Amino acid sequence: MTLNSASIRREVKILLGPRWTTRLRCIFRGKRLPIWGNLRSPSPFSEHYGFDRGTPIDRYYLHRFLQQHRTEIRGSVLEVQGSAYTRQFGQDITNADSFDIDPRFRTTYVCDLAKSETVLPSNTYDCCLLPNTLQHLRDLEVCLRNALRVVKPGGVILASSAVFEPLISDGADYWRLSRMGWEEITARVWAGCEVKIEAHGNCLAVVAAMLGLASEELTPEELNLQSWRYPVLLTFWCRKQSDVAHRSIAS
Repeated sequence: MTLNSASIRREVKILLGPRWTTRLRCIFRGKRLPIWGNLRSPSPFSEHYGFDRGTPIDRYYLHRFLQQHRTEIRGSVLEVQGSAYTRQFGQDITNADSFDIDPRFRTTYVCDLAKSETVLPSNTYDCCLLPNTLQHLRDLEVCLRNALRVVKPGGVILASSAVFEPLISDGADYWRLSRMGWEEITARVWAGCEVKIEAHGNCLAVVAAMLGLASEELTPEELNLQSWRYPVLLTFWCRKQSDVAHRSIAS
């Protein structure tokens, strides 16, 4: 009887085909069925990650992160590619420097962060900003060590990284690590520092971002629901060990 039942099920599956078999299985098990509509397309709604529709979803989370830490974007600040976020979110800025490997951005310093030892000064900046940058750093650990090198004792690094989707249409894109993967790397390169890595977004926000939708096309409630398994963006806060703390540990 069991063999006959199994045989009948196989015949039914062959007759229905894989799509209808899956659909009926979901119905019988009380699983929701997708309603694709105009989502059933291999191309996103925007080829520019939502910039041409409104505010990209990753920027929603990045701007919120920088707003939360604006009191630490102060004094002497070094930012990758330009000083836009320094001026937008910073307070009491005394010096706004920038660096990039591409001279077209007309930055204060033109250099590869991985080879910046003779270019970017050490122990100089109160804050180093690396927004949406970490996935583009080929020599990742060397770059992260140099970012820490340029910050004063007690200063901070504020950074972010993509998880599922690319954030720009051009340029190399090397790393898509989970929060736990980044925790492993930062434990090595930022040893002795205070480090906090946070996940931002959820499954809906990730899908919307990959489709090229803008943050304005979701509700605040949809955007603010956080799921560490399905983040749009990971943010990094690192405080360099102060000289006082270092001397205390050494003694």
